[in-house]
Amino acid sequence: MFAENYFKRNQISGKIVSLPHPDLGIVVVIPCFREPDILQTLQSVSRCALPDRHVEVIILINHSEVASDNVKAQNHQTRQEIDEWIKIHTAGKLKFFALGPVELMKKWAGAGLARKYGMDEAVSRFNLLSRPEGIIVSLDADTLVDENYLPEINNYFRKNPSHAGATIKFKHRTEGLEEKHLQGICLYEKYMDYYKQAMGYTGYPYPMFTIGSAFATTAGAYVKRGGMNRRQAGEDFYFLQNLVQIGTVGEITSTTVYPSARLSDRVPFGTGPVLQKWMRGEENLSKTYCYKAFVDLKQFFNKINLLFRISVQNYESLLSALPQPVEAFLREDGFWQELTDLNQNCATLTSFHLRFYHKFNAFKILKFLNFTHGKFYQKAGLEEQIKLLKSELKNS
Repeated sequence: MFAENYFKRNQISGKIVSLPHPDLGIVVVIPCFREPDILQTLQSVSRCALPDRHVEVIILINHSEVASDNVKAQNHQTRQEIDEWIKIHTAGKLKFFALGPVELMKKWAGAGLARKYGMDEAVSRFNLLSRPEGIIVSLDADTLVDENYLPEINNYFRKNPSHAGATIKFKHRTEGLEEKHLQGICLYEKYMDYYKQAMGYTGYPYPMFTIGSAFATTAGAYVKRGGMNRRQAGEDFYFLQNLVQIGTVGEITSTTVYPSARLSDRVPFGTGPVLQKWMRGEENLSKTYCYKAFVDLKQFFNKINLLFRISVQNYESLLSALPQPVEAFLREDGFWQELTDLNQNCATLTSFHLRFYHKFNAFKILKFLNFTHGKFYQKAGLEEQIKLLKSELKNS
């Protein structure tokens, strides 16, 4: 069993009574909070072609310990509906399990803790089989999937057994949306694609989409990484950006998941809240981070090798040669201290280069962008920035 120490640290015990099938290979985890239409998601999964091994789907129904009576009543009704649905649809190599409603501590209640509970349960299933290579798939209760969803995830990890995880291609559903709502989700998807490509353009080695309903990880990598965090929103971003530090996180493009583009106030930030602000006129999705900011950052990343075992005098000289926004950020951020730590713990340029991006990671890049916009850059038209980036990528 590979996860015993993880369970001891997290005080976890499996809640599903029945033993997993010896050939269990994939567990899909679906957090469910106030979801009246979750049966659509379960139907979508049940229509999938099946891989050559067994699959379980765990639905973790949850709410805060201080949730309203209406929310609790709705979740209990959802549990009854799911139980009735499972009686008809659990058979053969695909089994569904409903857990909860679980009451989450007020302090931590939210998407992260709910996803963690479900994914920890998935680990417990694979731990019983001593199977760290078992695949844990994160899905949301408002999301539909292609019929080849399960086989393609299975095929990806079979072809890439050393990978820690993978993101999955996604496309938000747009049927029935009014014009402004449709425009908002289209702009938001364009922004996400622009941001991912711009990150890659800088030389950052781990550009990726971070969507809670569209990623998978192996049970072993999940445990090694320390499990899912308890953030009330953005848990997917933090989990995946930390997962890349222990192994390759690839991209599955041969199948697609289809999240809802609904307006939502259930999390502090993410697609739902962004779209709500757009609809109220409080968010301008036609503006985005200036392309020039990524160009300047690329100039810094191109000099990484010069930072290996650099003296403070040479560091100062290097800073003065960088674009002013980058220099100002590095000084404000106190990056010299992190650089000193890197050089004290890296014996070779190869290890330094790898660990550099553990320090100057996606969190720090976002911090750089927010620090410099308003001081040096202004957010600019999304379509224009996309054209500039595409032109640069085409000519590079």
